[in-house]
Amino acid sequence: MNATKTDNRAHLHELIEGITSGQLLDKFEKFYADDIVMSENGVDDPSRHGKEANRAYETYFVNNSQWHGVKVGPVIADGDHTAYEMWMDFTIDGQRVTRTQWAVQTWNDGQIVREVFYYGA
Repeated sequence: MNATKTDNRAHLHELIEGITSGQLLDKFEKFYADDIVMSENGVDDPSRHGKEANRAYETYFVNNSQWHGVKVGPVIADGDHTAYEMWMDFTIDGQRVTRTQWAVQTWNDGQIVREVFYYGA
């Protein structure tokens, strides 16, 4: 196993721990690159390009959601590519959401440069 694969797996586990313990924004600052591109179900959204735009999106989510439960499923790491499954139960903007999703990341020099969330509508 090369150092990159080991490092990215460790970084991903730290990120997941941050998400599940209410430290999403701290881990966002640490692990997401300035040129991060994030998307939902593989659909490119220009408003999700760059750290500033995605910070605003994540901050809104954190500040406007109430969590009822979260469980982490499989975690996969292969070089500069990682992924994890997460079951979530939360309320945002008055709407209760229960969802299982996969988050798939591409890493470069210890930071995520691309992240795609896959889930059923």
